Order: sequence, then structure tokens, then C-alpha cells
Amino acid sequence: MTTKTYHGSCHCGAVRFEAEIDLSQGTGKCNCTSCLKRRWWSVTVKPDAFRATGEDKLSCNASGGREKTSFCVICGVTPFSRVPAAEWNDGESVSISVAALDDATPEEMRDAPV
Repeated sequence: MTTKTYHGSCHCGAVRFEAEIDLSQGTGKCNCTSCLKRRWWSVTVKPDAFRATGEDKLSCNASGGREKTSFCVICGVTPFSRVPAAEWNDGESVSISVAALDDATPEEMRDAPV
């Protein structure tokens, strides 16, 4: 296990975050129609391994679904989503867009299992 602190942001930089992530533990690609269109490729961490600034610049969709997709009101990018506890997950978590990681190397992204 190689946990590293990664930094990330939306496109315009109004929303920034850092998280302790072990990319070697795997990533995921959701297959719902919304995530497929957004090419959502993510890694999940517990809330205590995640810190964000600029969350006041996030707005949520009005889909009425269990998970609300947050996006930057300035650039429209979804850098992460907070996921509530549910029967299908191991408690509350944060789903982070791998593409929003500013300091992940191309090799780290290539080698991260999906």
C-alpha cells in the first residue's frame, strides 16, 4: 500500500482539494448514463482523508437521486462528489475524479487499476 497526498482542482481552480489516496488499490468507472457521458473515472476515499477549499463554489444537480453531483458554478467541472452512507458502500465517502488530480503523473494514472 502506497498512500500519497494528491492535490486537485476544478478547471478554473476555484475549487481545490487534497486527499490521501492509494491509486494501486483501484479506481472505478460508474456505468450510469450520467457518469458515462461525463467519462467519470474516480477513486473513493473516506471523508477524514479529504480536505477541500472553495466548496461554496459548488452547486448540485436537481436530479433527486441519492447522490448529488456537485459542479463548479464557474467552470462546470465536477472535481469530487460527497457520497452518503448506503447499503452498497462502506459508509460515507468522497468520490474524486481522477482527471481532477493535478499532480498525479501519467504513469500513476496509467498503472491505476480500474
